[in-house]
Parts: sequence; structure tokens; C-alpha cells
Amino acid sequence: MTSRTQRLRRYFPSFLMTVGLLVPGLLVPGFLMPGSAVAQSASASRRMVIQGYVIDAELDTTAHHLTAKAVVTFTAPETADMVTFGFHPALKLTKVTDDTGKLLTGERTADGSIRITPPTPFVKGQAVHWTFAYEGVITGDEDGPVEGLKLAAIQEPITYLLYPGRWFPTNGYLTDRFTAELHIRVPQGMRVLASGSEGGASAVTLANGKPGDQFNFNWKKPGFPGTVIAGRFVAPVSPGGAANLHVYLTVNHQQFRNDLAETAAKEFDFFTNTFGSPESGRLNVVELPDDTLPAVWAPELAAIPGSRAGDRSGIRLLANTIAHQWWGSEVSPLTLNDAWITNGMSRYGELMYIEDENGKTAMKTAIQDVSAGALAYDTTPLSSAGRLSAFSPQFQSMTLEKGAMVFHMLRWEVGDAMFKKVLSGALSEYTDRGIRSSDFEKVAEAQTQQELTPFFAQWIDGTGAPTFVNKYAVYRLGNNKGFRTIGEVQQDLDLFRMPVELRVETDGKTEIKRVDVVGSDSQFVIDTFGRPRHISIDPDNWLLKSTPDLQVRVSILKGQQLVAQGDLTGALAEFQKALEANSQSSLANYRIGEVLFTQHNYQASANAYRDALRGDGEPRWTEVWSHIALGKIFDVTGQRDRAVNEYRQAVQTNDNTQGALNEARLYLQKAYQKPESE
Repeated sequence: MTSRTQRLRRYFPSFLMTVGLLVPGLLVPGFLMPGSAVAQSASASRRMVIQGYVIDAELDTTAHHLTAKAVVTFTAPETADMVTFGFHPALKLTKVTDDTGKLLTGERTADGSIRITPPTPFVKGQAVHWTFAYEGVITGDEDGPVEGLKLAAIQEPITYLLYPGRWFPTNGYLTDRFTAELHIRVPQGMRVLASGSEGGASAVTLANGKPGDQFNFNWKKPGFPGTVIAGRFVAPVSPGGAANLHVYLTVNHQQFRNDLAETAAKEFDFFTNTFGSPESGRLNVVELPDDTLPAVWAPELAAIPGSRAGDRSGIRLLANTIAHQWWGSEVSPLTLNDAWITNGMSRYGELMYIEDENGKTAMKTAIQDVSAGALAYDTTPLSSAGRLSAFSPQFQSMTLEKGAMVFHMLRWEVGDAMFKKVLSGALSEYTDRGIRSSDFEKVAEAQTQQELTPFFAQWIDGTGAPTFVNKYAVYRLGNNKGFRTIGEVQQDLDLFRMPVELRVETDGKTEIKRVDVVGSDSQFVIDTFGRPRHISIDPDNWLLKSTPDLQVRVSILKGQQLVAQGDLTGALAEFQKALEANSQSSLANYRIGEVLFTQHNYQASANAYRDALRGDGEPRWTEVWSHIALGKIFDVTGQRDRAVNEYRQAVQTNDNTQGALNEARLYLQKAYQKPESE
């Protein structure tokens, strides 16, 4: 395994995409999507479309072994002289046969994919059924479909075979919808969770002669039912009055079952009220190990790490994951160029839930981080995102963060009521289908009866965000009638056209005015009784715009992503850019401290953490975690008394962001020790 892979695995378990810059830990964008790990080209997708699977599989967790047979139903044009299936590199094909039982021949490519030549020409539109027999050992430590990510592992106490892990022959990443009938045999005492009606467990004898159980699932609607999670979970719980929802956790996290079940039920109900009824009323919330993706979804399935189950940040992570039951499962992108629709709306659905629970201030705060992600790699239009690797930070930032901002701005443009009609219309019209960007635009215009071509041209087909400048003059009106402000909103995008809110703070009442900004200069006139003291442009963050504060956040975000890729020098350069823009940034100093601590440069790291404590205090958690980090440095350098003092100061903040107080109390009892692997 390469050193870069080791670094990626080291950092991936600790990040949490759904709260962006607002939590400690070295963060990168998250991966909340199904599909094969390597995107198929558009031409390959046109050559073959998979309709369904029937898979029989047996898992031996002691030997980390998978034995499986998959019957794949697909169509291919008559001109195709070869078809390609994505496949996990660690799995070995033992036999491939066609409908008649004839043995087929093929070859493996460098990434593990399978190329097979058909024995006879395909008939246009006629489905064929090929049977793949295969086996192999998957511990998660071997090279998988995506460098640095564990997407499949057969182990105790939780085994996971994720759709991105290509543990069965795949094609058409996130675009080819399929059905799946699954028969999964596991060691006795394990529970299997997957998509579709469950036939119940039946006792079987496994190939190794030991007792086991077989679980059967059948998802009959075209979708993405390719994820299987098997574990030794304690008895599931359901929230009161919601027997359709179950939570499965291991014994180490069982104390969080009831709270997690209540949270999941509230989120599921919120999205049902907002988007309409989901494809299925059933939902299983399942624990994942910490060494894989931060969240996984499939029809009727939402999985998050056990470490997030009792964490406040897990509320947002779970909301994002559950939102994919609509945006991803019910409708999917027709091509990867359209992935902003489902990824972006799942992200925005998460924010809408937070707004509903915690108010508009919470939404406004969250939008600041989403905006940073949206602008971090804004050099390629969303309509061309399919050119990028689907697991790259660029693709993730664009489709998740900028996609979410597109929906946020569309809501501002058309209003709340019309916005919900647009979402319901898209889900209703494209149920169990792929949707294109142009399709979504047509739905939006039909539902709102508004001309939205300029909006989508700007944000889907274009790049960049406006930098607003406000110039105005104030005049006193005669006869004690107040004041008139005449000014113009200037910005640097010539084709920009959107309504923008102005907030006028006066000696008396604050006035709000909505101004249609068209082109680089747009005039406005506002009459107020009190003298205007300050005029703010877009004070509630409805628009994606470039500001000095946002540039700081963008640099920090890009630095975090470079850390995850192992480029610590590049990361430090980005964090220094943030400090050049804001020398008091506690967050930038904190991130510098993290990198230097990783490099064992303890004196420089301590200096950075002290600068974080002396900085602007944004976000608030930098205080508690800086004290904890300083305590660790003192412990590592043999200064226990000074370490204890820092841990006590951390406790005194009473800030338990991401379990900070728990960690501080732990190190008060027992000194921090540098891991042997370091």
C-alpha cells in the first residue's frame, strides 16, 4: 500500500463533511453517494445498461472471505463487440457463463474491471443474463477500487460491502438504475441489512461447516440497492409510534440507540413533510465502522459511524444521509454532469432540517461554510462536473456544496412556497428515473411560471461569484419627510441577474428592500424616516458571493483537503494565505497547529495553538480544542503539570463540541501518549 493511501486512510475516519469548517479534525469533502468507484465514460454507459441482479453470497468473517454468484441482466447494442464491468481488484472470477451455460472468456484491466467478449452478437433491446461466479479475500487492507478508501471489508463485528466497493459486477456509476435480489449467508448471530423486503433469517450450514443464517432481500424498483452491511448488533430499537424505523448499533454504542432513533424519526418525518412520501416507508439506521466512508445510503438504509451516533454533529450527518432516500434513491442524475441535483439537494435538505430545528441563524451560519466549499474549486461549471473523478475533492465540493447553494439561491429567487412545489414536481415527474439539469429547469419554470434561464445559465453553466460593492448618497427630504438614499449595487459579473436584498439600518426602523441586480451596475432608491447609518448587501447570505471572510474560509478548506491527500507543505501554504487575509483567524492558526503537531514540531505547534487562543475566537470550539492540543504537547514533552492545567482550562470552557470535554477529562485521568505508529 502506498504512503499516500496510508495517509488518506488515517484522515478519512476523522472528518465530517456535513459540518464543514465548524468541527475540529482535518477535514475533506464527504462521499454520500452510491455507484461504482470509477466513473464509466458516457460512451461506455451507452454501450451497456444493467437492469438487475440476483446475487447469492456467503461471508466468512474469520477468513475475510467472500464466495458469490451473481446473475446479471443487461442490454447492449448489437454493435458492441466487448462489454466492461467494474469489479473489486481483490476478487477472482472463477467462471462466467451466458444464458445457455456457455463459458465466456475475457480479461482483467489494471483497475480490476472485467472485459468480456460475447459469444454471439447482441440483439438490440434484448436483455441477456450472464452468471458470474467469484470469490476472494477482502480485509480492507488490500488495494480497492479507490486508492485510500476502504469500501469493503469482511470482518467482525461489522462487515460492509458497499456499492462503491464493486463487490459485484457493476456499470454506470450513479446513473444505471437496477433491481436486486440478494441472498446473503453469514455466521450465526450476525444480522444483515440491505434494501428490499426481507424474508427473514433461516438457519444454514456454511461452507466451513459452521452454523450460519441466510437473509433474503428483494428491491424491485430501479434504484441503487447494492450495499450490504452485516454485524453483531444488539436488539434494534424503534422510536415511539414509528415501527417502520429501526436503529442497529453494536454493544459499544448501544447507549445511543434511543436518542438516535428519535433523531432519525424527526428527520424522516421532516423530509416526508417537505418532499412528499418516500419510495418506501421503511428505514434502517445502521452503524458503520470508523475506517470507511463517513456515511452510506441505499434504499431503506442510512449508515453512519458508531462514533457519530452520540455526537451532536451526527445529527447533520444523519440528516444528509436520510435525505438521499429522496435525492439519490427516488430520483438520480441522468449523467454525472447532473449529480449536483441529488448531491446538492441532499446537502441542502440537511440545512433545511437544521433551520427548522434551530432557526434561521443556524442556517445562516451553516451557509457560510457551504459557500466556502462551493467556491473552493469553482473553475469548472456544474454542467461539466462529469469530467472530474467522482471521488475527487473538486467533484465533491462542486456537486455537494455549490449544488446546495444553487438550491438555496433558487429558494430566494422563487420564494418558499414555490420552491417546495419545484422539489415535489421534480420528485413526482422523475420517480425511479434519471433527471438532467435541463429537465430540472423545465420543472422549475413550469411550477413557478417564471423565466429561470438566466438563473441556471449563471449557476449551472457558469463559474464564479459576484463581489458586491455598494455606493450611495443620502439626501434629506423637506418638510420632515425623512431621507432618500440614491445608490447603485456594483458587481463584477456582466451577465449576472438576480434579486438582491438590501438592509438599511437607520436611527429608527430598519428597512429591507429587494433590488433586481442586472449587469455590473444597478441603481436603487430607498426612502426612510430615520437617517441611514449602514446599508448591507445580502445580509442573510442568500447569494453565493465572494467576500474577504469567505476567501479565508476557502483557503482553510483547501488546506484541509491537502492534508488529507498528504501534501502538508501545500496545506501550510493555504493556511498561511488565510492568515494573510485575516491575521487574527483562530481557525487558520488551529489548522497550522494540527499540521505541525503531526510533524512532531511541538514548539511551533504550541505557538500556533496559542495564537488560536489569542485570535478572533471563531469558531468557538477552537478554544477548547486548542487547550486540549496544548495539553497533549505538554504530555508528550514530559510536562505533566502544565498538561493538566491545559486540560482543566478545556473543561472550564464547558464546550463539548465533538466530545471535547470527554477527551479533556480522559487525559486528566491518564496522560496522553503518542501512538506507536507515529
